[in-house]
Amino acid sequence: MKTQVKALVVGGGAVGTGIAYHLAKAGWSDVMLLERDELTSGSTWHAAGLLPLFNMGYATSHIHAYSVDFYKSLEAETGLNPGFSVVGNLRMAQTRERMDEYELYAATAETVGIPHEFLTPAQIKERYPLVRTEDLVGAIFHPTDGYINPADVTMSMAKGARQRGVTIERKWQVDAYEWKGDHWDVTATKMAERGGNLVPTDEQVVIAAEHVVTATGNHAPRTARLLGIRTPAIVVEHQYIVTEPDPALVEWRKSNPQHPVLRDADAKWYVREERGGWILGPYEQNAPARFPFEVPSSFRADLFPLDLERIEEEYMSFIHRIPSSENAGLKDDFNGPICYTPDGNPLVGPAPGLRNMWLAEGFSFGITAAGGTGHYLAQMMVEGEAEIDMAALDPRRFGGWTTTEYAMRKNEEAYDHVFVLHHPDEERPAARPLKTAPCYDRMKAQGAQFGCVNGWERPNYFKPGAAADFDMTSRSFRRGKWWQHTVDEATALRDGAGMIDATAFTKHKLRGPGAAAFLDWFTTNRLPKVGRINLTYALTEAGTTRTEYTIVRLAEDTFYLVSAGAWQAYDSDFLAKAVNDKADEFGPMCLEDVTGMHGVFALAGPKSRDILRELVVAADPDWTLSNKGFPWLSARRIELKMAPVNAIRVAYTGELGWELHHPMEMQNYLFDRLMEAGEGHGLTLVGARAQNWLRQEKSYRAFGNELGRDATPLEAGLDRFVDLSKDFHGKAAMEAKGIRSKCATFLIDGPDDADPWGREALYLEDGTRVGRLTSGGYSVAFGKSIGMGYVRPELAEPGTKLKVRMQRKLWDAEVTEDSPYDPANARIRADG
Repeated sequence: MKTQVKALVVGGGAVGTGIAYHLAKAGWSDVMLLERDELTSGSTWHAAGLLPLFNMGYATSHIHAYSVDFYKSLEAETGLNPGFSVVGNLRMAQTRERMDEYELYAATAETVGIPHEFLTPAQIKERYPLVRTEDLVGAIFHPTDGYINPADVTMSMAKGARQRGVTIERKWQVDAYEWKGDHWDVTATKMAERGGNLVPTDEQVVIAAEHVVTATGNHAPRTARLLGIRTPAIVVEHQYIVTEPDPALVEWRKSNPQHPVLRDADAKWYVREERGGWILGPYEQNAPARFPFEVPSSFRADLFPLDLERIEEEYMSFIHRIPSSENAGLKDDFNGPICYTPDGNPLVGPAPGLRNMWLAEGFSFGITAAGGTGHYLAQMMVEGEAEIDMAALDPRRFGGWTTTEYAMRKNEEAYDHVFVLHHPDEERPAARPLKTAPCYDRMKAQGAQFGCVNGWERPNYFKPGAAADFDMTSRSFRRGKWWQHTVDEATALRDGAGMIDATAFTKHKLRGPGAAAFLDWFTTNRLPKVGRINLTYALTEAGTTRTEYTIVRLAEDTFYLVSAGAWQAYDSDFLAKAVNDKADEFGPMCLEDVTGMHGVFALAGPKSRDILRELVVAADPDWTLSNKGFPWLSARRIELKMAPVNAIRVAYTGELGWELHHPMEMQNYLFDRLMEAGEGHGLTLVGARAQNWLRQEKSYRAFGNELGRDATPLEAGLDRFVDLSKDFHGKAAMEAKGIRSKCATFLIDGPDDADPWGREALYLEDGTRVGRLTSGGYSVAFGKSIGMGYVRPELAEPGTKLKVRMQRKLWDAEVTEDSPYDPANARIRADG
């Protein structure tokens, strides 16, 4: 057995074998995979093997699409048939709103190149007469997917991996990981069969591995404990049943091909053919999370006790949809573990706080994702970055505040929500509220309807007199009940003054003799002078955008860094590792995450100075808030009544404004004073949705939308924040990439009842797809829909006429100038 390898993959299910295969394919010949039992003995063995292309996420859609294509090529390479039945996937809709979901999904699918078609109830009935259709509105059909044999595809990938030089060792359990500075020492124990149990022997080996990937499935909590990290990956029970042959189906199949995989999303189940009968898989309510700390050593390819009463409603709806199934008895049933995460997406990428440790955990759709995960994770490990932005799957999107109880409750919710309508403005209620700013109750009393960002409760919009309902009744695929409130807030801020709770911002303080030299190397822009700020970017090794920072220089060797609130652990881990790597070169530094120490109110609008003037305590209040005393893009420590405030003259909405960073313990005091002073100036509380619309009118790029690991700052059109006269991390790779696509802002003549969400495909007049939106919304300044996105560079010029796909139709979209609202920034720079 090898004791030294380039990469060690831990876990021999579909995901682990897919990763091992693709690492070898990418050029790493010295790869080994360890499996504690037999290949496929985890959730892989009891998976239904479905390959649904339907997914609302851009990265996950790419992963699933790659898998479907890759599995079709395996037999030619390995000689092993992976058991892929390309029967298609028919996803039915009982309501118009469900069809809205499919239409939004289809717009995303088109950006990835996933084929699909829409069917009417009559077309469904004509193709599949066993299906009851009189209560359906329609369906979306994917002709290229279907289902696969999980064991066969895993064995096929394993053979392909071996053919490429991968060593696969079974019956070895990993019991310890130790980082040695340049490699991992991984202690593995030989397992043996004893009386039907798998037990450790006295035989142990230590494997030195430069890189380690964990794909341990149901054992993710144990893996996290061994690594000394937290994980939200915890299993949830999933039941499915297999029927005896259905006589009507048997007769149908005598002269017809298989049915596609059928999904009645409104009834919360999938069904596919199985030897003349059916496999029914429901996603019911109240399925419990299990094994939050560790899978019992006696639990191997085992199942949980059945709870068929829990799925009775779904079973009856199955009989309703396929009436002939009532004549088929139950043949078999399963209740097995499937790993989930709080948002339903897997954890793929670097482990927080660790070097050369990669996670591939939490796969609720592991068979579908195995091939694509292997492909893109191998790109990250071998090339430094994947060709698509994988941030949505990054393990560091969940911070250290996520506890076992939180993960269990959210994972149960994620399971229950598999077939719930996936509105783009959806806010799920489980485990909330959890992280609240001090002013939470005050905002709630003002009608705040909250969203959740990195666990923080943050107002999406305000509905006076209403209780906080997490948008359960207001969400929509079109203009939801919140839309008019958001219009009113955006208008109020443009015309007068608005205040936004921005407490969730990620905030770091970096100080020390090496801080300036480090940040000069770490970011793309020139460093600001003391008392000034700048906007800048940290790059990946591949030269794409890793993080956006607002840097405030508090002193020659002290900096305050503000970045996106949703990515606190992601940014903190990246920054801390870079500081540690470069301290010897640049000098001593001290990095502190101060996110929870400082609250932030963003006060903006033409009357914002008037409000602050009533509160500021200074010898000359007028001069203190003037352009001379407090220029645009500067920072000052001011006093607002008794609250000490680090004020930053900047506004993400494009109006005259300040970010007011204050001691968290004084937040309620400051909130009350601002509201009192603002009463005479029409101060309006404004939520995140209005802010999102307003920043698009200024073409302000947002991290996770326009900014990500698949585009450079130059492609994002941020040349003015990139100082090419200096050397910085990722510069050479950025320049080598050139301009593959370009970010642009679009004004859109869309439907009267809907706006784009930032997931839609862009086309030329002749129907050629040329790009995609990354943001969308409504512009109160222009009275029409607005969006931002990427197109071919030559099409990013103002005046270019394009089309955007919404509700299955193509609508006019025109590229506008950057910052179409107040392009000269006169309102931001206004003196007074």
